Amino acid sequence: MAISNEKGYLLLNTGNKSELAVGYTTLYGDACGAISILGDLLKRQVYEVASWINAESIVIPQSVCTKEPTAELRFGQKDSDTIPEYPILDEIVDRYVVHRNSPEEIAAQNGLNRSLVDEIVRKIHANEYKRRQAPFALRVSEKAFSTGRKVPIVHDYLCSNSRPKIKEPQNGVAESSPG
Repeated sequence: MAISNEKGYLLLNTGNKSELAVGYTTLYGDACGAISILGDLLKRQVYEVASWINAESIVIPQSVCTKEPTAELRFGQKDSDTIPEYPILDEIVDRYVVHRNSPEEIAAQNGLNRSLVDEIVRKIHANEYKRRQAPFALRVSEKAFSTGRKVPIVHDYLCSNSRPKIKEPQNGVAESSPG
């Protein structure tokens, strides 16, 4: 950010929807930026875009596309040490955030362990505060974080027994009502 401010450049944030959903980002670290160009793409979609970009000539090194995802926080660390493999995480995030399926529906329709789905949904809600501090994302899905999906940041917003009903946005702001 310092170089961006000094030189007048626009700092691009590289976080994706999957990582942003569960808070797998560091505030004032990789979460910095003025605009999130990948913020509404699931991790698998980021790889699809990279393949599309590389279709005619290699622009993005193959090692970037084939390397196991890691935040490189310590030697040998992998994203899957902390969060599910991305195909599973992507499915849960897409079903819950974009399609508004319940955890029960997601687990049943995808053959997933219900406790895993509940843990990811808990992380999605617990990390709303990080998303509020993230730059806006270019919207490419039906439901993006940022102005596309706002929920309250309060203790016990979600009851363990019910999912709140989120009304469709009016003037860009979603309204919620208790289960």
